[in-house]
Amino acid sequence: MTSGTPDDFDVADGTESDDEREARESQEDEAFDAALKAVISSGLIAGPDTSVIEDVLHEDADAASDVDETQKLAAKTELDAQVDAIYQSIVSRAPEHKVQPSLERVADCLDLMGNPQRAYRAIHITGTNGKTSTSRMVEALLRERGLRTGRFTSPHLTTVRERISIDGQAITRQDFVDTWEDVAPFIDLIDAQSQAAGGPRMSFFEVFTVMAYQAFANAPIDVAVVEVGMGGRWDATNVIDADVAVLAPVALDHERWLGSTVEEIAEEKLGIIKLGATVISAAQQPSVTDMVLERCREMKADLIMMGYGLEVVARETAVSGQLVTIQTPAARYEDVPISLKGSFQADNAALALAAVEALFGGVALSGDVVEHALMAVSSPGRLEVVRSSPTIVVDAAHNPHGAQATVEALQEYFPGRLIAVVAMMADKDVEGFLGVLEPVFDQIVVTGMPTDRAMPADELAEIAGDVFGDDRVHLESDLANAIDAAAALAESDTDEPMTYPAVVVLGSIQLVARARTLMGRPAPDGA
Repeated sequence: MTSGTPDDFDVADGTESDDEREARESQEDEAFDAALKAVISSGLIAGPDTSVIEDVLHEDADAASDVDETQKLAAKTELDAQVDAIYQSIVSRAPEHKVQPSLERVADCLDLMGNPQRAYRAIHITGTNGKTSTSRMVEALLRERGLRTGRFTSPHLTTVRERISIDGQAITRQDFVDTWEDVAPFIDLIDAQSQAAGGPRMSFFEVFTVMAYQAFANAPIDVAVVEVGMGGRWDATNVIDADVAVLAPVALDHERWLGSTVEEIAEEKLGIIKLGATVISAAQQPSVTDMVLERCREMKADLIMMGYGLEVVARETAVSGQLVTIQTPAARYEDVPISLKGSFQADNAALALAAVEALFGGVALSGDVVEHALMAVSSPGRLEVVRSSPTIVVDAAHNPHGAQATVEALQEYFPGRLIAVVAMMADKDVEGFLGVLEPVFDQIVVTGMPTDRAMPADELAEIAGDVFGDDRVHLESDLANAIDAAAALAESDTDEPMTYPAVVVLGSIQLVARARTLMGRPAPDGA
Protein backbone atom coordinates (compact mmCIF):
# COMPACT_ATOMS: atom_id res chain seq x y z
CA MET A 1 0.00 0.00 0.00
CA THR A 2 1.22 3.51 -0.66
CA SER A 3 1.71 6.04 2.13
CA GLY A 4 -0.24 9.28 2.30
CA THR A 5 0.75 12.35 0.39
CA PRO A 6 1.11 15.78 1.99
CA ASP A 7 -2.44 16.58 0.83
CA ASP A 8 -3.74 13.94 3.23
CA PHE A 9 -2.68 15.90 6.29
CA ASP A 10 -4.18 18.83 8.10
CA VAL A 11 -2.30 21.98 7.08
CA ALA A 12 -2.55 23.58 10.53
CA ASP A 13 -0.76 20.92 12.60
CA GLY A 14 0.47 18.31 10.09
CA THR A 15 -1.86 15.58 11.45
CA GLU A 16 -4.38 13.57 9.46
CA SER A 17 -8.08 14.15 10.38
CA ASP A 18 -10.39 11.19 11.17
CA ASP A 19 -12.51 11.70 8.04
CA GLU A 20 -9.41 11.95 5.84
CA ARG A 21 -7.91 8.82 7.39
CA GLU A 22 -11.11 6.80 6.86
CA ALA A 23 -11.30 7.93 3.23
CA ARG A 24 -7.64 7.05 2.60
CA GLU A 25 -7.97 3.60 4.21
CA SER A 26 -11.07 2.85 2.18
CA GLN A 27 -9.26 3.76 -1.03
CA GLU A 28 -6.29 1.59 -0.03
CA ASP A 29 -8.56 -1.39 0.73
CA GLU A 30 -10.22 -1.08 -2.65
CA ALA A 31 -6.86 -0.91 -4.41
CA PHE A 32 -5.61 -3.96 -2.51
CA ASP A 33 -8.72 -6.00 -3.38
CA ALA A 34 -8.38 -5.03 -7.03
CA ALA A 35 -4.71 -6.07 -7.05
CA LEU A 36 -5.52 -9.49 -5.52
CA LYS A 37 -8.26 -10.12 -8.02
CA ALA A 38 -5.89 -9.24 -10.85
CA VAL A 39 -3.29 -11.71 -9.55
CA ILE A 40 -5.84 -14.52 -9.24
CA SER A 41 -7.29 -13.94 -12.68
CA SER A 42 -3.82 -13.83 -14.24
CA GLY A 43 -3.17 -17.50 -13.32
CA LEU A 44 0.05 -16.69 -11.41
CA ILE A 45 -1.47 -18.32 -8.35
CA ALA A 46 -2.81 -21.85 -8.81
CA GLY A 47 -3.87 -24.77 -6.65
CA PRO A 48 -6.13 -25.20 -3.64
CA ASP A 49 -4.78 -22.24 -1.73
CA THR A 50 -6.55 -19.81 -4.06
CA SER A 51 -9.75 -20.42 -2.07
CA VAL A 52 -8.11 -18.84 0.96
CA ILE A 53 -7.50 -15.66 -0.99
CA GLU A 54 -11.09 -15.74 -2.25
CA ASP A 55 -12.28 -16.04 1.36
CA VAL A 56 -10.27 -12.97 2.28
CA LEU A 57 -11.81 -11.07 -0.61
CA HIS A 58 -15.33 -12.09 0.45
CA GLU A 59 -14.95 -11.05 4.10
CA ASP A 60 -15.61 -7.42 3.32
CA ALA A 61 -18.56 -8.38 1.11
CA ASP A 62 -20.09 -10.46 3.94
CA ALA A 63 -19.62 -7.61 6.37
CA ALA A 64 -21.29 -5.24 3.93
CA SER A 65 -24.13 -7.75 3.53
CA ASP A 66 -24.63 -7.87 7.30
CA VAL A 67 -24.82 -4.10 7.40
CA ASP A 68 -27.30 -4.17 4.52
CA GLU A 69 -29.53 -6.70 6.33
CA THR A 70 -29.42 -4.59 9.49
CA GLN A 71 -30.46 -1.55 7.51
CA LYS A 72 -33.29 -3.49 5.87
CA LEU A 73 -34.53 -4.69 9.27
CA ALA A 74 -34.41 -1.14 10.63
CA ALA A 75 -36.34 0.13 7.60
CA LYS A 76 -38.92 -2.66 7.99
CA THR A 77 -39.33 -1.85 11.69
CA GLU A 78 -39.81 1.82 10.91
CA LEU A 79 -42.39 1.04 8.22
CA ASP A 80 -44.22 -1.34 10.57
CA ALA A 81 -44.42 1.50 13.08
CA GLN A 82 -45.85 3.80 10.41
CA VAL A 83 -48.40 1.18 9.32
CA ASP A 84 -49.47 0.65 12.93
CA ALA A 85 -49.78 4.39 13.55
CA ILE A 86 -51.98 4.74 10.46
CA TYR A 87 -54.06 1.75 11.52
CA GLN A 88 -54.55 3.13 15.02
CA SER A 89 -55.67 6.48 13.63
CA ILE A 90 -58.21 4.75 11.35
CA VAL A 91 -59.46 2.30 13.98
CA SER A 92 -60.40 5.25 16.21
CA ARG A 93 -63.23 5.96 13.76
CA ALA A 94 -66.65 4.28 13.76
CA PRO A 95 -66.06 0.49 13.74
CA GLU A 96 -66.49 -1.62 10.63
CA HIS A 97 -69.50 -3.49 12.04
CA LYS A 98 -71.47 -0.25 12.44
CA VAL A 99 -73.37 0.18 9.20
CA GLN A 100 -73.98 3.79 8.21
CA PRO A 101 -76.84 3.84 5.67
CA SER A 102 -75.19 6.08 3.11
CA LEU A 103 -72.64 5.74 0.32
CA GLU A 104 -72.34 9.50 -0.04
CA ARG A 105 -69.11 9.95 1.93
CA VAL A 106 -67.23 7.22 0.05
CA ALA A 107 -68.61 8.31 -3.32
CA ASP A 108 -67.73 11.95 -2.71
CA CYS A 109 -64.21 11.06 -1.55
CA LEU A 110 -63.53 8.87 -4.57
CA ASP A 111 -64.98 11.53 -6.87
CA LEU A 112 -62.51 14.09 -5.50
CA MET A 113 -59.74 11.55 -6.19
CA GLY A 114 -60.79 11.05 -9.81
CA ASN A 115 -62.78 7.82 -9.21
CA PRO A 116 -59.92 5.29 -9.17
CA GLN A 117 -62.46 2.44 -8.86
CA ARG A 118 -63.39 2.98 -12.51
CA ALA A 119 -59.89 2.15 -13.73
CA TYR A 120 -60.45 -1.63 -13.64
CA ARG A 121 -63.17 -4.27 -13.93
CA ALA A 122 -64.59 -5.89 -10.82
CA ILE A 123 -66.24 -8.96 -9.34
CA HIS A 124 -68.24 -8.09 -6.20
CA ILE A 125 -68.96 -10.83 -3.65
CA THR A 126 -71.53 -10.91 -0.84
CA GLY A 127 -73.33 -13.55 1.23
CA THR A 128 -73.27 -14.76 4.82
CA ASN A 129 -70.57 -17.44 4.63
CA GLY A 130 -67.89 -18.37 2.10
CA LYS A 131 -67.08 -14.89 0.79
CA THR A 132 -63.36 -14.94 1.55
CA SER A 133 -62.69 -18.44 0.22
CA THR A 134 -64.67 -17.66 -2.94
CA SER A 135 -62.74 -14.39 -3.35
CA ARG A 136 -59.45 -16.24 -3.12
CA MET A 137 -60.55 -18.82 -5.70
CA VAL A 138 -61.72 -16.11 -8.10
CA GLU A 139 -58.43 -14.29 -7.70
CA ALA A 140 -56.41 -17.48 -8.25
CA LEU A 141 -58.28 -18.21 -11.49
CA LEU A 142 -57.78 -14.67 -12.76
CA ARG A 143 -54.09 -14.68 -11.95
CA GLU A 144 -53.64 -18.04 -13.66
CA ARG A 145 -55.16 -16.38 -16.73
CA GLY A 146 -52.31 -13.85 -16.56
CA LEU A 147 -54.29 -10.89 -15.19
CA ARG A 148 -53.12 -8.52 -12.47
CA THR A 149 -55.52 -8.65 -9.55
CA GLY A 150 -56.48 -6.69 -6.49
CA ARG A 151 -58.38 -8.41 -3.67
CA PHE A 152 -60.18 -6.60 -0.85
CA THR A 153 -61.35 -8.80 2.02
CA SER A 154 -62.06 -8.47 5.73
CA PRO A 155 -61.33 -8.90 8.52
CA HIS A 156 -57.62 -9.61 8.72
CA LEU A 157 -55.86 -12.36 10.67
CA THR A 158 -52.39 -10.99 11.41
CA THR A 159 -51.87 -7.56 9.88
CA VAL A 160 -54.26 -5.03 8.43
CA ARG A 161 -52.25 -5.09 5.21
CA GLU A 162 -53.84 -8.47 4.39
CA ARG A 163 -57.10 -6.69 3.59
CA ILE A 164 -55.59 -5.17 0.46
CA SER A 165 -53.91 -7.74 -1.76
CA ILE A 166 -52.11 -7.10 -5.05
CA ASP A 167 -51.40 -10.13 -7.24
CA GLY A 168 -52.08 -12.50 -4.35
CA GLN A 169 -49.75 -10.74 -1.91
CA ALA A 170 -50.61 -8.41 0.95
CA ILE A 171 -49.91 -4.79 0.08
CA THR A 172 -46.33 -3.91 1.00
CA ARG A 173 -45.56 -1.72 3.98
CA GLN A 174 -44.29 1.08 1.79
CA ASP A 175 -47.28 0.92 -0.57
CA PHE A 176 -49.66 0.95 2.40
CA VAL A 177 -48.01 4.10 3.75
CA ASP A 178 -47.89 5.71 0.30
CA THR A 179 -51.55 4.90 -0.34
CA TRP A 180 -52.56 6.44 2.97
CA GLU A 181 -50.62 9.59 2.13
CA ASP A 182 -52.42 9.70 -1.23
CA VAL A 183 -55.92 9.49 0.27
CA ALA A 184 -55.54 11.27 3.63
CA PRO A 185 -56.06 14.84 2.33
CA PHE A 186 -59.29 13.81 0.60
CA ILE A 187 -60.54 11.94 3.67
CA ASP A 188 -59.89 15.06 5.77
CA LEU A 189 -61.95 17.13 3.32
CA ILE A 190 -64.88 14.70 3.41
CA ASP A 191 -64.69 14.46 7.21
CA ALA A 192 -64.88 18.23 7.51
CA GLN A 193 -67.70 18.44 4.96
CA SER A 194 -69.74 15.71 6.68
CA GLN A 195 -69.25 17.09 10.17
CA ALA A 196 -70.18 20.59 9.04
CA ALA A 197 -73.49 19.15 7.88
CA GLY A 198 -73.99 17.41 11.23
CA GLY A 199 -72.88 13.99 10.00
CA PRO A 200 -70.12 11.60 11.10
CA ARG A 201 -66.54 11.26 9.96
CA MET A 202 -65.83 8.51 7.46
CA SER A 203 -65.90 5.14 9.22
CA PHE A 204 -63.07 2.65 9.61
CA PHE A 205 -64.37 0.51 6.76
CA GLU A 206 -65.10 3.48 4.49
CA VAL A 207 -61.51 4.65 4.82
CA PHE A 208 -60.11 1.22 4.05
CA THR A 209 -62.38 0.89 1.03
CA VAL A 210 -61.06 4.16 -0.35
CA MET A 211 -57.49 3.01 0.31
CA ALA A 212 -58.08 -0.30 -1.45
CA TYR A 213 -59.57 1.26 -4.56
CA GLN A 214 -56.71 3.76 -4.75
CA ALA A 215 -54.06 1.06 -4.20
CA PHE A 216 -55.59 -1.00 -7.01
CA ALA A 217 -55.41 1.96 -9.39
CA ASN A 218 -51.82 2.70 -8.35
CA ALA A 219 -50.69 -0.90 -9.01
CA PRO A 220 -52.34 -0.86 -11.62
CA ILE A 221 -54.55 -3.97 -11.73
CA ASP A 222 -56.80 -5.48 -14.38
CA VAL A 223 -59.57 -6.86 -12.14
CA ALA A 224 -60.63 -6.15 -8.56
CA VAL A 225 -62.13 -8.96 -6.46
CA VAL A 226 -64.11 -7.16 -3.79
CA GLU A 227 -65.72 -8.76 -0.75
CA VAL A 228 -68.38 -6.72 1.02
CA GLY A 229 -67.71 -5.88 4.64
CA MET A 230 -71.29 -6.35 5.81
CA GLY A 231 -74.57 -6.59 3.95
CA GLY A 232 -74.32 -5.01 0.54
CA ARG A 233 -76.64 -2.11 -0.23
CA TRP A 234 -75.02 0.30 2.23
CA ASP A 235 -71.64 -1.39 2.37
CA ALA A 236 -68.86 1.06 1.51
CA THR A 237 -67.60 -1.22 -1.26
CA ASN A 238 -70.88 -0.80 -3.15
CA VAL A 239 -69.74 2.35 -4.91
CA ILE A 240 -68.06 0.08 -7.45
CA ASP A 241 -69.93 -0.93 -10.61
CA ALA A 242 -69.05 -4.60 -10.89
CA ASP A 243 -69.55 -6.61 -14.06
CA VAL A 244 -70.26 -9.72 -11.95
CA ALA A 245 -72.02 -10.01 -8.59
CA VAL A 246 -71.61 -13.22 -6.57
CA LEU A 247 -74.17 -14.14 -3.91
CA ALA A 248 -72.86 -16.79 -1.51
CA PRO A 249 -75.39 -18.58 0.76
CA VAL A 250 -77.55 -16.17 2.77
CA ALA A 251 -78.29 -17.04 6.40
CA LEU A 252 -78.83 -15.29 9.72
CA ASP A 253 -75.86 -13.24 10.93
CA HIS A 254 -75.29 -9.64 12.01
CA GLU A 255 -79.02 -9.45 12.80
CA ARG A 256 -78.52 -6.34 14.92
CA TRP A 257 -77.47 -4.41 11.83
CA LEU A 258 -78.91 -6.24 8.82
CA GLY A 259 -82.30 -7.51 9.98
CA SER A 260 -83.87 -10.26 12.05
CA THR A 261 -84.97 -12.50 9.17
CA VAL A 262 -83.17 -14.15 6.27
CA GLU A 263 -85.35 -12.16 3.88
CA GLU A 264 -84.35 -8.83 5.43
CA ILE A 265 -80.69 -9.81 5.27
CA ALA A 266 -81.04 -10.96 1.66
CA GLU A 267 -82.60 -7.61 0.73
CA GLU A 268 -79.47 -5.85 1.92
CA LYS A 269 -77.12 -8.25 0.15
CA LEU A 270 -78.98 -8.08 -3.17
CA GLY A 271 -78.23 -4.36 -3.20
CA ILE A 272 -74.85 -5.01 -4.87
CA ILE A 273 -76.50 -6.11 -8.16
CA LYS A 274 -76.00 -3.40 -10.79
CA LEU A 275 -77.93 -2.76 -13.99
CA GLY A 276 -76.99 -5.27 -16.68
CA ALA A 277 -74.63 -7.27 -14.46
CA THR A 278 -74.30 -11.05 -14.33
CA VAL A 279 -75.32 -12.61 -11.00
CA ILE A 280 -73.80 -15.88 -9.78
CA SER A 281 -75.82 -17.28 -6.87
CA ALA A 282 -75.39 -20.17 -4.51
CA ALA A 283 -78.42 -22.34 -3.73
CA GLN A 284 -80.68 -20.28 -1.45
CA GLN A 285 -83.77 -20.79 0.69
CA PRO A 286 -86.93 -20.67 -1.48
CA SER A 287 -87.95 -17.21 -0.25
CA VAL A 288 -84.49 -15.84 -0.98
CA THR A 289 -84.46 -17.49 -4.42
CA ASP A 290 -87.66 -15.60 -5.26
CA MET A 291 -86.01 -12.36 -4.16
CA VAL A 292 -82.95 -13.07 -6.32
CA LEU A 293 -85.13 -13.66 -9.37
CA GLU A 294 -87.08 -10.47 -8.77
CA ARG A 295 -83.95 -8.35 -8.26
CA CYS A 296 -82.41 -9.72 -11.46
CA ARG A 297 -85.58 -8.85 -13.39
CA GLU A 298 -85.53 -5.32 -11.99
CA MET A 299 -81.87 -4.80 -12.87
CA LYS A 300 -82.03 -6.62 -16.22
CA ALA A 301 -79.26 -8.86 -14.89
CA ASP A 302 -78.38 -12.33 -16.13
CA LEU A 303 -78.65 -15.04 -13.47
CA ILE A 304 -76.60 -18.21 -13.07
CA MET A 305 -77.68 -20.20 -10.01
CA MET A 306 -76.49 -23.38 -8.35
CA GLY A 307 -78.79 -26.20 -9.35
CA TYR A 308 -79.66 -24.60 -12.69
CA GLY A 309 -76.80 -25.26 -15.08
CA LEU A 310 -74.23 -24.81 -12.31
CA GLU A 311 -73.49 -27.69 -9.96
CA VAL A 312 -70.92 -29.89 -8.30
CA VAL A 313 -71.45 -33.14 -10.18
CA ALA A 314 -69.11 -35.31 -8.10
CA ARG A 315 -66.54 -35.00 -5.35
CA GLU A 316 -64.28 -37.25 -3.33
CA THR A 317 -62.04 -36.43 -0.43
CA ALA A 318 -58.26 -36.44 -0.61
CA VAL A 319 -55.63 -36.03 2.09
CA SER A 320 -54.78 -32.52 0.92
CA GLY A 321 -58.29 -31.47 -0.06
CA GLN A 322 -60.68 -32.96 -2.58
CA LEU A 323 -61.23 -33.93 -6.20
CA VAL A 324 -64.33 -32.45 -7.84
CA THR A 325 -66.20 -32.39 -11.13
CA ILE A 326 -68.06 -29.14 -11.76
CA GLN A 327 -70.60 -28.30 -14.45
CA THR A 328 -70.92 -24.63 -15.40
CA PRO A 329 -72.95 -23.03 -18.21
CA ALA A 330 -69.80 -23.07 -20.37
CA ALA A 331 -68.08 -26.38 -19.60
CA ARG A 332 -67.73 -29.51 -17.52
CA TYR A 333 -64.50 -29.51 -15.50
CA GLU A 334 -63.57 -33.10 -14.68
CA ASP A 335 -61.57 -34.27 -11.64
CA VAL A 336 -60.30 -30.86 -10.57
CA PRO A 337 -58.06 -30.98 -7.46
CA ILE A 338 -58.97 -28.38 -4.84
CA SER A 339 -56.59 -27.76 -1.96
CA LEU A 340 -59.39 -26.78 0.45
CA LYS A 341 -61.48 -29.19 2.51
CA GLY A 342 -65.24 -29.58 2.70
CA SER A 343 -68.20 -29.83 0.34
CA PHE A 344 -68.90 -26.14 0.89
CA GLN A 345 -65.51 -25.35 -0.67
CA ALA A 346 -66.50 -27.36 -3.73
CA ASP A 347 -69.62 -25.17 -3.95
CA ASN A 348 -67.45 -22.07 -3.56
CA ALA A 349 -65.24 -23.31 -6.39
CA ALA A 350 -68.30 -23.65 -8.64
CA LEU A 351 -69.31 -20.06 -7.87
CA ALA A 352 -65.77 -18.86 -8.57
CA LEU A 353 -65.57 -20.69 -11.91
CA ALA A 354 -68.91 -19.32 -13.06
CA ALA A 355 -67.94 -15.78 -11.99
CA VAL A 356 -64.69 -15.82 -13.95
CA GLU A 357 -66.40 -17.34 -16.98
CA ALA A 358 -68.99 -14.54 -16.83
CA LEU A 359 -66.27 -11.89 -16.66
CA PHE A 360 -64.89 -13.26 -19.93
CA GLY A 361 -68.29 -13.27 -21.61
CA GLY A 362 -69.30 -16.81 -20.68
CA VAL A 363 -66.32 -18.51 -22.29
CA ALA A 364 -64.97 -21.74 -20.74
CA LEU A 365 -61.61 -21.64 -19.01
CA SER A 366 -58.64 -23.80 -19.92
CA GLY A 367 -58.43 -27.03 -17.95
CA ASP A 368 -54.82 -26.23 -17.03
CA VAL A 369 -55.83 -22.80 -15.71
CA VAL A 370 -58.54 -24.30 -13.52
CA GLU A 371 -56.38 -27.13 -12.22
CA HIS A 372 -53.32 -25.00 -11.45
CA ALA A 373 -55.37 -22.27 -9.76
CA LEU A 374 -57.58 -24.42 -7.54
CA MET A 375 -54.95 -26.96 -6.51
CA ALA A 376 -52.77 -24.13 -5.15
CA VAL A 377 -55.35 -21.77 -3.64
CA SER A 378 -55.28 -21.26 0.13
CA SER A 379 -57.75 -19.79 2.60
CA PRO A 380 -56.03 -19.29 5.98
CA GLY A 381 -58.25 -19.85 8.99
CA ARG A 382 -60.72 -22.04 7.09
CA LEU A 383 -60.39 -25.67 8.26
CA GLU A 384 -56.66 -25.00 8.48
CA VAL A 385 -54.46 -27.54 10.25
CA VAL A 386 -51.98 -25.55 12.33
CA ARG A 387 -50.35 -28.35 14.35
CA SER A 388 -50.17 -32.14 14.56
CA SER A 389 -49.90 -34.59 17.52
CA PRO A 390 -52.62 -33.92 18.34
CA THR A 391 -54.11 -32.35 15.27
CA ILE A 392 -55.15 -28.74 15.89
CA VAL A 393 -57.51 -27.16 13.37
CA VAL A 394 -58.68 -23.56 13.23
CA ASP A 395 -61.87 -22.51 11.50
CA ALA A 396 -63.57 -19.13 11.14
CA ALA A 397 -67.16 -20.42 11.52
CA HIS A 398 -69.07 -18.03 13.79
CA ASN A 399 -72.77 -18.55 13.06
CA PRO A 400 -75.02 -21.65 12.92
CA HIS A 401 -74.96 -21.90 9.12
CA GLY A 402 -71.16 -21.76 9.07
CA ALA A 403 -70.95 -24.20 11.97
CA GLN A 404 -73.08 -26.74 10.07
CA ALA A 405 -70.73 -26.64 7.07
CA THR A 406 -67.74 -26.99 9.39
CA VAL A 407 -69.01 -29.99 11.36
CA GLU A 408 -69.89 -31.84 8.16
CA ALA A 409 -66.35 -31.32 6.88
CA LEU A 410 -64.85 -32.31 10.24
CA GLN A 411 -66.73 -35.61 10.24
CA GLU A 412 -65.46 -36.25 6.74
CA TYR A 413 -61.80 -35.40 7.28
CA PHE A 414 -61.29 -35.90 11.04
CA PRO A 415 -63.35 -38.92 12.09
CA GLY A 416 -61.72 -39.29 15.50
CA ARG A 417 -62.57 -37.70 18.83
CA LEU A 418 -63.18 -33.93 18.52
CA ILE A 419 -62.63 -31.33 21.25
CA ALA A 420 -63.76 -27.73 20.65
CA VAL A 421 -62.09 -24.54 21.85
CA VAL A 422 -64.66 -21.77 21.54
CA ALA A 423 -64.95 -18.03 22.10
CA MET A 424 -67.60 -15.82 20.49
CA MET A 425 -68.77 -12.26 20.05
CA ALA A 426 -71.69 -11.33 22.28
CA ASP A 427 -73.90 -10.29 19.35
CA LYS A 428 -73.84 -13.78 17.75
CA ASP A 429 -76.40 -16.58 18.03
CA VAL A 430 -74.30 -18.36 20.65
CA GLU A 431 -76.89 -20.96 21.65
CA GLY A 432 -77.68 -21.81 18.02
CA PHE A 433 -73.98 -22.11 17.19
CA LEU A 434 -73.24 -24.40 20.14
CA GLY A 435 -76.31 -26.46 19.35
CA VAL A 436 -74.81 -27.35 15.96
CA LEU A 437 -71.52 -28.36 17.60
CA GLU A 438 -72.97 -30.47 20.41
CA PRO A 439 -73.69 -33.74 18.56
CA VAL A 440 -70.21 -33.81 17.01
CA PHE A 441 -67.82 -32.64 19.73
CA ASP A 442 -66.99 -34.85 22.69
CA GLN A 443 -66.17 -31.90 24.98
CA ILE A 444 -65.78 -28.14 24.77
CA VAL A 445 -63.24 -25.76 26.32
CA VAL A 446 -64.59 -22.23 26.59
CA THR A 447 -62.18 -19.32 26.50
CA GLY A 448 -62.17 -15.54 26.08
CA MET A 449 -60.94 -12.80 23.78
CA PRO A 450 -59.44 -9.37 24.57
CA THR A 451 -62.16 -7.29 22.92
CA ASP A 452 -65.19 -5.45 24.26
CA ARG A 453 -67.41 -7.20 21.71
CA ALA A 454 -66.57 -10.66 23.07
CA MET A 455 -68.95 -12.54 25.35
CA PRO A 456 -67.30 -12.99 28.77
CA ALA A 457 -65.92 -16.52 29.07
CA ASP A 458 -67.94 -17.34 32.19
CA GLU A 459 -71.20 -16.32 30.49
CA LEU A 460 -70.32 -18.39 27.44
CA ALA A 461 -69.47 -21.35 29.68
CA GLU A 462 -72.88 -21.09 31.34
CA ILE A 463 -74.67 -21.24 27.97
CA ALA A 464 -72.40 -24.09 26.88
CA GLY A 465 -73.35 -25.98 30.05
CA ASP A 466 -77.02 -25.72 29.11
CA VAL A 467 -76.27 -27.09 25.63
CA PHE A 468 -73.56 -29.70 26.31
CA GLY A 469 -74.15 -30.48 29.97
CA ASP A 470 -71.82 -29.17 32.66
CA ASP A 471 -69.72 -32.34 32.71
CA ARG A 472 -68.60 -31.73 29.10
CA VAL A 473 -67.70 -28.05 29.53
CA HIS A 474 -64.36 -26.66 30.72
CA LEU A 475 -63.40 -23.03 31.28
CA GLU A 476 -59.93 -21.63 30.56
CA SER A 477 -59.90 -17.87 30.11
CA ASP A 478 -56.41 -17.87 28.57
CA LEU A 479 -56.35 -19.19 25.00
CA ALA A 480 -52.98 -20.94 25.28
CA ASN A 481 -54.16 -22.78 28.40
CA ALA A 482 -57.46 -23.59 26.69
CA ILE A 483 -55.67 -25.20 23.73
CA ASP A 484 -53.40 -27.15 26.07
CA ALA A 485 -56.40 -28.36 28.07
CA ALA A 486 -58.22 -29.38 24.89
CA ALA A 487 -55.13 -31.25 23.65
CA ALA A 488 -54.95 -33.17 26.92
CA LEU A 489 -58.63 -34.09 26.64
CA ALA A 490 -58.17 -35.16 23.02
CA GLU A 491 -55.32 -37.49 23.91
CA SER A 492 -56.95 -38.99 27.01
CA ASP A 493 -58.14 -42.60 27.02
CA THR A 494 -60.67 -43.38 24.33
CA ASP A 495 -62.67 -46.40 23.23
CA GLU A 496 -61.50 -45.79 19.67
CA PRO A 497 -57.71 -46.22 19.81
CA MET A 498 -57.31 -46.48 16.02
CA THR A 499 -58.83 -43.06 15.32
CA TYR A 500 -56.98 -39.78 15.58
CA PRO A 501 -58.36 -37.03 17.83
CA ALA A 502 -58.40 -33.36 16.87
CA VAL A 503 -58.77 -30.04 18.64
CA VAL A 504 -60.82 -27.47 16.72
CA VAL A 505 -60.60 -23.76 17.53
CA LEU A 506 -63.67 -21.90 16.24
CA GLY A 507 -66.38 -19.34 16.99
CA SER A 508 -64.68 -16.11 15.95
CA ILE A 509 -62.25 -14.91 13.31
CA GLN A 510 -60.39 -12.98 15.99
CA LEU A 511 -60.03 -16.18 18.01
CA VAL A 512 -58.68 -18.00 14.95
CA ALA A 513 -56.20 -15.20 14.34
CA ARG A 514 -54.85 -15.45 17.89
CA ALA A 515 -54.67 -19.25 17.71
CA ARG A 516 -52.72 -19.11 14.43
CA THR A 517 -50.22 -16.75 16.03
CA LEU A 518 -49.84 -19.00 19.09
CA MET A 519 -49.22 -21.97 16.80
CA GLY A 520 -46.53 -20.05 14.92
CA ARG A 521 -48.37 -19.88 11.60
CA PRO A 522 -47.08 -17.22 9.18
CA ALA A 523 -49.14 -14.21 8.22
CA PRO A 524 -51.27 -14.84 5.11
CA ASP A 525 -50.16 -13.70 1.67
CA GLY A 526 -46.58 -12.97 2.68
CA ALA A 527 -47.64 -10.05 4.87
